[in-house]
Amino acid sequence: MTDTPISQAETPATGARGGTAAPFAALLLAVLSFSLMQTMVVPALPDLQREFDASTTSVSWVLSSFLLTASVATALLGRVGDMFGKRRVLIASLTVFAAGTLLAALSDSLPLLIAARAVQGVGSAAFPLAFGIVRDQFPRERVPVAIGLISSTFGIGFGVGLVIPGPIVDALNWHWIFWLGLIVILLGIAAVAAFIEESSVRSPGRIDWAGVVLLSGGIVALLLAISEGKSWGWASGRVIGLFVGAAALLVVFVYVETKVREPLIDIELLRRPAVLTSHITALIIGFGMYGAFTLVPLLAQTPSKAGYGFDASVTESGLFMVPMAVTMLIASPLAGRIGAARGWKLPLVLACLIGVVGFAIYAGAHDTEWAMYTGSAVLGIGVGFAFAALANLVVSAVDRSQTGQATGINTIMRTIGGSLGAQIAASLVASRTIPGTRVPAESGYTTAFVMSAIALGVATVAALAGPGKLWHRTAAPAPAPAPGSGRSAA
Repeated sequence: MTDTPISQAETPATGARGGTAAPFAALLLAVLSFSLMQTMVVPALPDLQREFDASTTSVSWVLSSFLLTASVATALLGRVGDMFGKRRVLIASLTVFAAGTLLAALSDSLPLLIAARAVQGVGSAAFPLAFGIVRDQFPRERVPVAIGLISSTFGIGFGVGLVIPGPIVDALNWHWIFWLGLIVILLGIAAVAAFIEESSVRSPGRIDWAGVVLLSGGIVALLLAISEGKSWGWASGRVIGLFVGAAALLVVFVYVETKVREPLIDIELLRRPAVLTSHITALIIGFGMYGAFTLVPLLAQTPSKAGYGFDASVTESGLFMVPMAVTMLIASPLAGRIGAARGWKLPLVLACLIGVVGFAIYAGAHDTEWAMYTGSAVLGIGVGFAFAALANLVVSAVDRSQTGQATGINTIMRTIGGSLGAQIAASLVASRTIPGTRVPAESGYTTAFVMSAIALGVATVAALAGPGKLWHRTAAPAPAPAPGSGRSAA
């Protein structure tokens, strides 16, 4: 795929206060606050179900409401940041995120908690806005590594968010998950306000409200059908109606965006080969990889008397995700350096191939703890490479003023793929039980892991089919030190 390098003449629009170290740390903290809150509530779902005497379907809305508003906010606020200033919009979105987290911490009923989680979803704008700020304010030679590290923070927060809630709930209660999250968010707001300056880069125009309504409606209908497909029935009238409605709304959205003078999403961006390839690959990678985040802890908690599983507690099961978080932190900046030197097609293809290996280990050797830890570590490398390559590929293919909307759409594609993959994987596991029990049969996990490996294989083909050579030398300058070391951004 052809990388459209950031122009050699492209320099930071504004100086970062005191170099790049503090601004970069502020962005990482802001992004971490959101990625943690995505999954920190997952280990507490059984406690919530017992406390509120609710059904599994009702409790699942604690996750679904967050996902729905997050997807809409990612698309809308990425564009708004391009128009009115990324720092300003980032602080606003984090403030709303903090308000939702405070409301969640104080919640005493399930409906109130679900509403609070919906408000929290606004914090999803942290990702496209952070990418845009890096593009605007960091020296161009540091952009690939910086974006790689920010991308890795998503997966790290996702994994760590499954580990730390167990001890918190055991020692205190589920409310403290949100109190802890609120502290991180407030620190992120303070850091962004103190260390990041507003960029002068703008994408002129007005908010396309027709586009907002159509895109939001399409995304909500699609994700609602995916998240409720298992409980409502994939062939039920409600689910089919939602899928049809989503398709209709999104088709009308594309048509409207080609006609208005100032569209919410520039459809021309989607026609660029590198951008289109990254979105398609993000969808498939999300489908394949997100299953591991939910299936691995469940497998670890399975009683060993079932013939597999490790009798792990909630806290212990989260430890199986730690190798993934560690290798992801290493792999993402490495992918940034490889991409800057050889183009983004290479790390993207490597990400998919490594993901195939990781899921093959899970599928074939999940009966021993060392194999599970190994699979986690290998998959972390794949996820780290994938997130860094996808983000950098999009950023390098668009103008500065389009960074927010382009990376926002890529995040949505990954989210939609991940939601669909996680639901199908969960359905595969639940469809096969050990006779006389409700415990999933081992074959269900094996099939789900094989499905993920196949999906990553398909993603490899999609990445290879993209424009450009697999291996080439870019015109980028020599590798620069990691963000925050050495020179100032000014």
